[in-house]
Amino acid sequence: MENAKSVKLVLEDGTEIQGQSFGAFTSAAGEVVFSTAMTGYPENLTDPSFAGQILVLTYPMVGNYGVPGEELYESISKIFESDKIHIAGLVVNYYSEEHSHWNAAKSLGDWLAEYNIPGIFGVDTRMLTKILREKGAMLGKIVAEQDVELHDPNQDNLVAQVSPTEVKHYGNGQHKIVLVDCGTKTNIIRCFLQRDVELIRVPWDYDFTKLDYDGLFLSNGPGDPKMCTPTIQHLQTALGQDKPIFGICLGSQLMGLAAGGDTFKLKYGHRSHNQPVLLSGTKRSYITSQNHGFAVDTNTLPAEWEMLFENLNDGTCEGIKHKSKPFFSTQFHPEAAGGPEDTEYLFDDFLKAVAEHKATK
Repeated sequence: MENAKSVKLVLEDGTEIQGQSFGAFTSAAGEVVFSTAMTGYPENLTDPSFAGQILVLTYPMVGNYGVPGEELYESISKIFESDKIHIAGLVVNYYSEEHSHWNAAKSLGDWLAEYNIPGIFGVDTRMLTKILREKGAMLGKIVAEQDVELHDPNQDNLVAQVSPTEVKHYGNGQHKIVLVDCGTKTNIIRCFLQRDVELIRVPWDYDFTKLDYDGLFLSNGPGDPKMCTPTIQHLQTALGQDKPIFGICLGSQLMGLAAGGDTFKLKYGHRSHNQPVLLSGTKRSYITSQNHGFAVDTNTLPAEWEMLFENLNDGTCEGIKHKSKPFFSTQFHPEAAGGPEDTEYLFDDFLKAVAEHKATK
């Protein structure tokens, strides 16, 4: 890339890596994490769960298919996972300035620049990923002309930053589902609307217990789940009832905390489209899409709860369920976007539980 300006990536352990700028020529700080997904950067960069993070993409060439133009479906994005880019910065090995795809509307660099997000290329991302795997996710910064201080985004209430401030309604189906938006991916909403539901999307701290609904859904989101005290308190009330509850990613961690369990921060998290998980009590495994840095400690769960899925790479919890009530969660993303759709059937399982519960009323 001709005339690219020099920038550097600085890690909290003192590591400095020189590279070249694309996107916005500006400095930014955050938590440096890596994703092994081979494709799907339009979806990943707009995933609110990446808020505050400098994302390292391990696939060697990035940007070759550009960025699609916006399209709307039921007043939400048909393509992206939110209405903006959420990462603090992007780190790649080779940035393809030329892009070619049938629905490309702009380059990745131009898209980053629109949101004032810095990118750095020419980085040995294999070496950088090995550092993050050995030492764990760490703070870092992309430094252009002006230096910036390191900042730990996990000390912020990131959920409050990405959650909507107003209640929104979608669809007019047979089941009324409350979606607690802690930073939801848009494809979660698409998956529900394709299944003929009425969806009530509420802010993270909204007291949904006062609403009339058939089922409760807890979305994904960024940061430390223990920051979401109001959500946990409302969820504890909901767990005292029998209406079906389904949580994804951060939603799984919130369910674990509300049930009386604990969560912990993973060394470097799970961020990819190729994470294998095992359905507990079976030999059935699935390849899943994931993006999280915290997990439920199943050893702390009360006796009436158990692990639903297990990560086959490190044995950590990938979902929990109640032994007698219709409450369950997954740490992975059954809605994919991007990634495999092997576990999208869980939305059907949830709505089946909703229908069965309604039939008993």
